[in-house]
Amino acid sequence: MNNHQKDSILRRIFRLLLAVFYLLAGIAHIRSPGGFLAITPDWVPFPEQVVFLTGVAEIAGAIGLLIPPTLVPHIRYAAGIGLALYALCVFPANINHAINNIAVGGETASWAYHGPRLLFQPVFIWWALIAGNVINWPFHRKKPQPLARP
Repeated sequence: MNNHQKDSILRRIFRLLLAVFYLLAGIAHIRSPGGFLAITPDWVPFPEQVVFLTGVAEIAGAIGLLIPPTLVPHIRYAAGIGLALYALCVFPANINHAINNIAVGGETASWAYHGPRLLFQPVFIWWALIAGNVINWPFHRKKPQPLARP
């Protein structure tokens, strides 16, 4: 198996895992919005509608990642950008949850939960961009070009 095939298989696994994650998260946002509403910052207008729409966005992004580009050109690219922007936009809710120690389901979480969750948010952004074929790093590194001699 050459590097291109291995990279392709790894990217497919990343894409599938991320799609399943966002599909389940989107369903949870729609079916059980209470915990998401609890951590939504006060400055977010229309929080119930925003939480519902974030669920729709997660589901749409998951579906977009799974649609073959031969069927709908550029759909994975758009889904990758959309999910990366989504992960960026919900970051304030994660920060709010951690900083204000908001109880969800009657339980508060420790920094053993919040710390890794906050640190992992940039990984979700990267993961969406990789899954959508928006970026290639670190899968397809360009070979360094030799320096031109004067």
